Amino acid sequence: MKKLLPKFILVPLCLFLFSTQCDDDVAPLTQEDEEQELTILKAEIESLADASVCGDTFECKFIAFGSKPCGGPWSYLVYSTSIDTEELENMVEDYNRNEAIYNTQWGIVSDCAFVNPPIGVTCENNTCVATF
Repeated sequence: MKKLLPKFILVPLCLFLFSTQCDDDVAPLTQEDEEQELTILKAEIESLADASVCGDTFECKFIAFGSKPCGGPWSYLVYSTSIDTEELENMVEDYNRNEAIYNTQWGIVSDCAFVNPPIGVTCENNTCVATF
């Protein structure tokens, strides 16, 4: 009889806990909501990159930015090492991943044109500029 008592308590307790874990109140994001989140993140990334300056002590770099539905980036973002490059690179990685998921989930299409990366970046008037 003593061994049955824990089962009588444990089973209803587990059922109660599982029943309270449902997220039925959370509505899925719409395509417009997801697009707006991507737009906001893109603006934050571009703002951070635009805040960078170049000169004798900072190096210019570029990174693939965005995710075309056919594959590859939409463009290349130019920035310098005067900012937190690890933060920028992580933000771009998250953005690229989220845009790829968005494209797949919502059936987004685009041209499949290949976007060439810059052949280099130079510093002009304390601003990094891509050369093609």
